[in-house]
Amino acid sequence: MNKFSDSAKKSVMNIKPYIPGKPIEEVQREYGIREVVKLASNENPLGPSRLAVKAMSKKLASLNLYPESGAFYLRRALAKQIKIKENTLVFGNGSNELLHLIAEAFVSPGEEVIFSALSFVVYPIATDLAGGVAVQIPHKNFSHDIDGFIKRLGDRTKLVYICNPNNPTGTSISKEAFEKLMAAVSPKTIVALDEAYFEYVQDRNFPDGTKYLSKYPNLIVLRTFSKIYGLAGARIGYAIADPDIIEIIERIRPPFNANTLAQAGAQAAISDRVHLKKTLKTNNEGKKYLYAELGKLGVECVPTQANFIFVKFSSNCRVVFEGLLKRGVIIRPQFDNYARITIGTMEENMKLVKALKAVL
Repeated sequence: MNKFSDSAKKSVMNIKPYIPGKPIEEVQREYGIREVVKLASNENPLGPSRLAVKAMSKKLASLNLYPESGAFYLRRALAKQIKIKENTLVFGNGSNELLHLIAEAFVSPGEEVIFSALSFVVYPIATDLAGGVAVQIPHKNFSHDIDGFIKRLGDRTKLVYICNPNNPTGTSISKEAFEKLMAAVSPKTIVALDEAYFEYVQDRNFPDGTKYLSKYPNLIVLRTFSKIYGLAGARIGYAIADPDIIEIIERIRPPFNANTLAQAGAQAAISDRVHLKKTLKTNNEGKKYLYAELGKLGVECVPTQANFIFVKFSSNCRVVFEGLLKRGVIIRPQFDNYARITIGTMEENMKLVKALKAVL
């Protein structure tokens, strides 16, 4: 029992803390293994763009100065690339921070926040911190049950989180399903469309959130530089929305939350199309290989639109997780027999398969 639990906010004490993927250094220390492959946090196995590293290196000498809070140059470059107006953008310390800021800005105590029960673990945390009431909709075939969302909408619904593609399952909702949801949502209800894995999607029926912003002023589209751009350690993401929504979020956005190195790296990263294409090629080849090899081992795979695969083992995933750790491979256990595995380089994927053969 924490001796200060009575002093803390009840909503804080209700939170189940977010536990990130086990770091490589920790496994090296615990098991005395030098070579460790991390396939737990959906990071880009190729690393960041060389252009991004070079741009960040140039900024090292000026780290005594605070960053430009408005991210002027990144804002201008990103707006040009996505073909949106600059005043529809707000940047965060990863899109993770923006998910929190949206709940803080729009959800009052007692108001409801709807999200899938099998989705990104930050949604319930952000809801609790805002004092909101979490309404978790059971998944349908490892994806969002949009009809279930619509049935649960009500006068107290203030915010809806949709993760598309969904983390941890990799599934996505169609244009028809998304449009059906938006048509049912009240204009006063905010819809946060989390597209952290947007760049990996191959499904032609995937709804690009930016195409709906003019039709639905209550829509917020979130994206990140942590995944395909390989800048997870720099912590920078962004949201696109109606300027009036952006103005409200800006009221509570911490100053200088997007640091100097992150801004420089992100601006350079979006111009490196070669690195982007190479990353997609690596992911698609790895996905095809893992589908085949995991299938041979009797491991069930949920078809994915992201850079990870949601799998089902024949035994408890914690047992498999521990067995893989001893062999220098880190995956992300979920619940029961389920786990999430990041698609790595071909060498990393082959090491995973070899280790799985031994464990299973």
